[in-house]
Amino acid sequence: MRASLRFSARLLSVFLLCISFSLQAAVPDGSARALHLLGYIGADYPRTVMAGEVIDAAEYQEQLEFLGVLQNLLAGLPDQPGKEKLQLGLQQLHAAVSQRQDGPRVASQARQLAAALVELYQVQQVPAITPDPARGAPLYAEHCSVCHGTSGAGDGPAGIGLQPPPSNLRDAARLDQLSLYDLYNTIGLGVDGTDMVAFADQLDQRQRWDLASTVAGFSAQPTPPGEPFSALMLAGQTPAEIALSQGADAAARFRAQRAKPPLQPRSPQQFIEHTRSTLAASLAAYRAGQATQAYELSVAAYLEGFELVEGALNNIDAQQRKATEKALMAYRQALQDRAPVEQAEQALASAEQQLQASAGLLARGGMSASLSFISSLLILLREGLEAILVLAAILAFLNKTGQQHALRSVHLGWGLAVLAGVATWAVAAWLLDISGAQREVLEGASALFASLMLLWLGVWMHGRRQADAWQAYLRDSMLGSGGRMGFAVLAFIAVYRELFEVILFYETLWFQAGSSGHPWVLLGALAALVLLFGLAWIILRGSARLPLQAFFSANALLMCALAVVFAGHGVAALQEAGRLPLEPVAFFEFSWLGIHPDALGLAAQALVLLLIALFYGRDWWRARQRAALVDQ
Repeated sequence: MRASLRFSARLLSVFLLCISFSLQAAVPDGSARALHLLGYIGADYPRTVMAGEVIDAAEYQEQLEFLGVLQNLLAGLPDQPGKEKLQLGLQQLHAAVSQRQDGPRVASQARQLAAALVELYQVQQVPAITPDPARGAPLYAEHCSVCHGTSGAGDGPAGIGLQPPPSNLRDAARLDQLSLYDLYNTIGLGVDGTDMVAFADQLDQRQRWDLASTVAGFSAQPTPPGEPFSALMLAGQTPAEIALSQGADAAARFRAQRAKPPLQPRSPQQFIEHTRSTLAASLAAYRAGQATQAYELSVAAYLEGFELVEGALNNIDAQQRKATEKALMAYRQALQDRAPVEQAEQALASAEQQLQASAGLLARGGMSASLSFISSLLILLREGLEAILVLAAILAFLNKTGQQHALRSVHLGWGLAVLAGVATWAVAAWLLDISGAQREVLEGASALFASLMLLWLGVWMHGRRQADAWQAYLRDSMLGSGGRMGFAVLAFIAVYRELFEVILFYETLWFQAGSSGHPWVLLGALAALVLLFGLAWIILRGSARLPLQAFFSANALLMCALAVVFAGHGVAALQEAGRLPLEPVAFFEFSWLGIHPDALGLAAQALVLLLIALFYGRDWWRARQRAALVDQ
């Protein structure tokens, strides 16, 4: 059969491996198959018939045959009020194709019929997890590039001689006729009569949505984001429809946004509801035996829902925030451990109760003046304490040891961190979409890196706590450019990892406090700054009075203690992002010190403590050897 389903095969032969597959996809419901065929007709008919003339007779005949398949599919759908109207619309579409009417008119009829089908049978077209082309790119490289080429131009080596040939995924005119859901749907269903098989049994929903966004990106150009389109529009409409209703500029924005769908702006209640609905989908997947997908949905429920209102809830009731987070993590843990379905249901019920309580607190709206002040004070104190301790200790060390020439590097480091933190926030707010997962990964990675830097600095200071050791170091090397760079990097990391989160927290607090509470937010921030600078002054002044050995020992202990704290923070952030598994144990929690009842976090902190003990033991042994040589 000549060029069977040519357009769909070209465009959507995603994962084409050019070999015969023995696995068969699970049979989807009739509504999904009907939408799949309507999308094909709406996209390819305009190139099959032009000005009443059939351009490709075989392709035209195929479309007539698929209209007959559509009639059987609609007939097999459950009877509902409005089904007769759907069937009448399909008859009119069949007549239009038979009469070889204009392509745009037939395409519009097909899209309208698909929209009516979606509404009548409540077909879910919006993904539970926001699609991410960064996750889809490796899937494309693994399964698609061999035929479609690395750039999507349809020029892969394995596609030579295939009939129909692999599609050119960079053909904007064709991609404009398909919605993101059409791409997702065809990846799952495959294309009959071609080498494109169904992948619903090999790729879960999240992977198919991710891959769909990657495919959509081949025909998109970078554009200013502008007003975001809704998730429903991005999934269910086509760029051609947007161009017709809103113009070419809007269509360009639409292509860019569906290629990298942004997190949708929602109210706190909507974020909580998103968490609930995603958790419900997670439990349904777990009941169906799809444990991996269920776990991924549980992570998304937190990162794309509750995590985005944590700051607001923390300002009202920190204990409730902590209780809700624990309940969500307990449900995630049940899925990770492949617990019985009944146990997962109990964990989800507990999480639902906590979410309901959190939603009730968030629904109260504005904050009192005192709560605005206290929340502002605690945010800056909580997030800034670790950074100010690191900075004050470094500055005190440089002043104490007469290395004032290195102060400029440290000030440059934290100054650049302030600029970078503000720039990151601006990029996240106006240019790109930085998801909850990305924020947690950024926080976790920077915390672990800072832990290593602090461990190095603490051990280095401890090794030079003796006056003779420090004088020897000065004679041998002084503090060169490498050392100054190390201090500057540590100052940068210490400030940057806190500042971005501080800005996000204050953005939430500013909105919550309202215009009447804004002065109290500013007063709270000012009070926190006074306390932090006061702490820094105490460290600087106190260090000047300490003997060199006591100063080095105290600073070394402070750096090592902060290394332990940062290790705990880093592991916890990566666990919240789903990058590390949860391993809960019976242990107390002190989040300010990075101590959580989790085996991985505690193991990371124990490893840092062990390294500290080993390095301190090495220094002790060397000191004994030096003393023995002196005695001799």
